[in-house]
Parts: sequence; structure tokens; C-alpha cells
Amino acid sequence: MPTLILSTNVPVDAVFAADILKDCSKAVARIIGKPESYVMVSINGSVPMSFAASEEPAAYGELVSIGGIGPGVNGKLSAAVAEILETKLSVSRSRFYIKFDDVQVRHCAQSCASAQFSAQINCVCSFPLPTV
Repeated sequence: MPTLILSTNVPVDAVFAADILKDCSKAVARIIGKPESYVMVSINGSVPMSFAASEEPAAYGELVSIGGIGPGVNGKLSAAVAEILETKLSVSRSRFYIKFDDVQVRHCAQSCASAQFSAQINCVCSFPLPTV
């Protein structure tokens, strides 16, 4: 279920996107300790973005996961993603922020279908399930 969504003001062509997606997927799985088959990554390039009153290359990310994240993991993952963005897109580490969201399993559904889930679920949607 770990989902990493990245946005940057840098144009991202298909070749760079494929490399970034692959590298980030591996980093998320390795650092969080969940199978890569559960990891989803997306990158949005050429997003109008200003940081510190400047339109120099910058990026913002959000990582949503059911468990597996916390202070120690967040620092490692932030550093790993920042390194990938710096290497592939020339986004300085000082111009990248990431928000971490540790969601409860009941706030997720696979393929947007309502069902009972375990902590091992592969989620693609994040929303509260209706109470029955």
C-alpha cells in the first residue's frame, strides 16, 4: 500500500520518469520493509511551483502507508528520495519536502471496493469506509 506521489516544477520526460519511478519504488520497499509489489509511485513534472520565492527546481512529495513509517524511517526515506531527485532532475535536497501519512487500514480499500482488510492490504484508494 505504500504510495509515493511526487510533484516537481522540472520537466520530466518518459525516460527520466521510468528511472525515477523504478528507483523510488525500490527505495520505498527497501526502507519501509514492505514488498515492492505493494508500492505505487507517481511523478508529475512541469508543475507550476515556487519555493522560497523562487521558481528554481523544487519538488514536493507525499508518502502514504499503512504502518512502516516513523521518525527513523522517514529520515532515511526522505534522504533516499532527495538523492534520486537531485541525481535525476537536479533538484537540490534543500528544495525538496516530503509529507508522511501513516493511515489506518480501515481508511483504505483495494480497487475502491468495500471489504474487510488485514494490515497486509494493497491499497490504492484512501478514504474512510462506511460504518455498517
